[in-house]
Amino acid sequence: MRDNCQLKAIIEAALLVANKPLTLEQLQSIFTSPAEPLTRPTLRTLLTELSADCAQRGIELVETANGYRFQVKADLVPWIKRLWTTAPPRYSRALLETLAIIAYRQPITRTEIEAIRGISVSTEVIKKLQDYQWIRILAYRETPGRPALYGTTRQFLDHFNLKNLDDLPTLTQLVAMNPLPVEDGLIDNTE
Repeated sequence: MRDNCQLKAIIEAALLVANKPLTLEQLQSIFTSPAEPLTRPTLRTLLTELSADCAQRGIELVETANGYRFQVKADLVPWIKRLWTTAPPRYSRALLETLAIIAYRQPITRTEIEAIRGISVSTEVIKKLQDYQWIRILAYRETPGRPALYGTTRQFLDHFNLKNLDDLPTLTQLVAMNPLPVEDGLIDNTE
């Protein structure tokens, strides 16, 4: 059997060359030799050690909905983003509000989104969210017109570094991050 250092080096190399997060099954498949199987508990231990090894580096190992990946640590992003000459995409308020409503209320129809927002949702916003592969049609409601029911995708979870929807911040956490003025009537901070 190979030693842990070599196993971690193989896993690290696989994660670095992958263009997407790798699942435990994909990582386990690298070690196909029947004489040297790599068990899930051993693989998880190696991933934990590899994550700890990154503590003093500029990258971190994160687990997302689709598996494990390396990414730049958040506090280093201001320097790293200077490497890209094109500006990152800017998302409109309508797009972000629609995405948040879908994430927190899924499955949800377009009419329900519009009722929550108090304004119509443009087809372009829904199309952009689908193009980003952040939302998809989960089913169609069995009512007249058969409206589409929207929900988020695993790519949405990966993009926002979430393992599952339970990792989304609660309303209390959101308010703590960016409190809204009381006069807006949206949140009563007096309690």
